[in-house]
Amino acid sequence: MTIAIARGWQPAPAGGWPRASGGITYGGMAVLPPTVGPRAALRDLTAFLRQRSREQVLAAMMAVLVTIIIVIIFFVDSKINTAPPQQIVYVENYPANRTDEQIKADQQKDADARHKAEAEKRKQFQELEKKFGIE
Repeated sequence: MTIAIARGWQPAPAGGWPRASGGITYGGMAVLPPTVGPRAALRDLTAFLRQRSREQVLAAMMAVLVTIIIVIIFFVDSKINTAPPQQIVYVENYPANRTDEQIKADQQKDADARHKAEAEKRKQFQELEKKFGIE
């Protein structure tokens, strides 16, 4: 009898891995042993600290205090300066009885200003390319 048969392995499917028979091995186990819990952990910590000298207990408390302060600072800092700053938006108020020619003239004036700004930006970029030798 082979080891695979003794352990309850089924024959492998065509070219595959053998499959184990049976259910979940650790299905009935608890995640934590029953002796572990907040009260048991606190009793264990106090018993441990009673066996230490006064200096060791003070050093441990200061280490815990510094860690708590750092965590609190991270929480407080995550709330500071997270909102975007207020923006001022200027709106031009047009009269309700504008003609189509006035609208087209305003649009052309805005388009000319936009093209001029784009040309200026392009010119500055080309100057930077020349300055740093970027091709």
